[in-house]
Order: sequence, then C-alpha cells, then structure tokens
Amino acid sequence: MTRSPFSTPSAPSQISDMFAQSTAVLARPAPSTFERFERRGGTGQALMYVLLAAAVSGVIAALFSVFHSDVTFFGQLFSRLIGIPAQFLVFTGAVYLIGRYLFGGTGRYSEVAYTFALFFVPLSIVGTLLGIIPIFGWFVQSVVIALALAFFGFLAVQSSMNLRDPVKAGVTLVLSALAYSTVGAVLIRALFGL
Repeated sequence: MTRSPFSTPSAPSQISDMFAQSTAVLARPAPSTFERFERRGGTGQALMYVLLAAAVSGVIAALFSVFHSDVTFFGQLFSRLIGIPAQFLVFTGAVYLIGRYLFGGTGRYSEVAYTFALFFVPLSIVGTLLGIIPIFGWFVQSVVIALALAFFGFLAVQSSMNLRDPVKAGVTLVLSALAYSTVGAVLIRALFGL
C-alpha cells in the first residue's frame, strides 16, 4: 500500500524519523548536517519531539522524587511537562529574533525550532538519565551536557539562521542565553513573587 503524497506521517513515524535525524546530527556535527534536515519538519514536529523529552524527563524525575524530601512526584512530573517545552520555545524564539534582527539571519523560526530539537531532545534525555547518579550525574548534567548543548547550538544557529560567520553565530547564541535567563528570572518572580 502506498501513501498519498498529501498524507502526513503518523506521530510514531515522525518521532522515528526525527530520532534517526538526531543520530545523524550527533554523529556528524556540522552545519551541513543540520542543513540536510532543517526543512523536513516544522515547529509542530519540533514541539512534539520536545514534549517527548519532557515526558521522559518528567517520569524519570517523578520516579526518583521518592529519594528527595524537598520534591514531590507530581511536582517533578508537571514542572518538566510544562517547563521543558516553555524553556525550549523561549530559547529558540530568542535565537530566531536575535539572529534575524541583529545579525540579518535569513532562517525561519520553524527551521530554528526543528534543528534545535534534533540535538536538544536526545541530550536532555541523556542528561536526565545521568542526573540520577549522585555527584557524577550532577557534573555530567551541569558541565558536559551543557557544553554539548552549546556546541550543537552553535552549529544549529549557523545552519538554521544562515549565519555562517562564527562570531555572529556565537554572539547570537550568547545573547539568546542571556535573554532566556532574563525571561526565566522575570517569570519566576511573577509566578512566585520572589
């Protein structure tokens, strides 16, 4: 049975395709690798993939909440289900806006979201799994995974925003991180009155 060219692939098929694309991006890190995939999906597919990472992270954190007296099962689950997609959207939105309006990038937001999802999802799942290991997991999660996210983010900015100048791509990434931190601080203050 052949599929109509107008039909859309099922969610499991899209996840499977994105996982294969993630594997390629992680195995051959380069802007050209991201270029191969940036138009194979859009914002919806990226968000679906990020929601998968949020669900995996939420379940793992919730299951291990019994070992911590300061967190709850549902608190860990829901904070990740809401927080991870929100953080992803804020950061990729900052990359798009800063890359486009400060440095003349020509990419579309859908390309930014999709390319970032390809490395963010597997690295965040690995970080969550390793994060359950005391001390070592914290180091890996805080340092190694953070450096990997920065490295792949740099390549994704070059590809998705078409900013081949390494300085412009790097500054876009740094300014996006600062904007993300600022938005996060404002939201925490607004939500918790801190």
